[in-house]
Amino acid sequence: MEIRKSSPQDESAIWEIFRKVIATGDTYVFAPDSGIEVFLEHWMRYEPMVAVQDAEVVGTYIVKPNQLALGSHVANGSYMVHPDHQGKEIGKEMGLHSLDHARILGFKAMQFNHVVSTNQAAVKLWKKIGFRIVGTTPKAFDHSQLGLVDTHIMYREL
Repeated sequence: MEIRKSSPQDESAIWEIFRKVIATGDTYVFAPDSGIEVFLEHWMRYEPMVAVQDAEVVGTYIVKPNQLALGSHVANGSYMVHPDHQGKEIGKEMGLHSLDHARILGFKAMQFNHVVSTNQAAVKLWKKIGFRIVGTTPKAFDHSQLGLVDTHIMYREL
């Protein structure tokens, strides 16, 4: 698998991943029916990276400052794997790659502000690569099937 900066030719594949991942309403804050304008504003503006396997874009991630100005030394990352390719350690590879990418960009740490507590695969993965839960926000996510569930703030130094 190759992980690289996306090109304009990857945009439709990234949109397809984004659309399918948010459609379930169980892991991301985007409305399940969000249109392409939301995708362009909240994903493509951050120069996404893509995971490519057998010439197919199977995952994508972005790294951006978690906060402005005096908080901009801490990165924030978001990751999506095409549903047809989940469970193949693509998320893990993108996570590890993003840590190196964030270091190269000059970040000192990475923080995830809104990891849905019921997304046990994500919580387990982030812990496995060195993140720890530093806080929990009660009922901060309106899960499409479970209703209001907690979210975690996860953090690790780079």
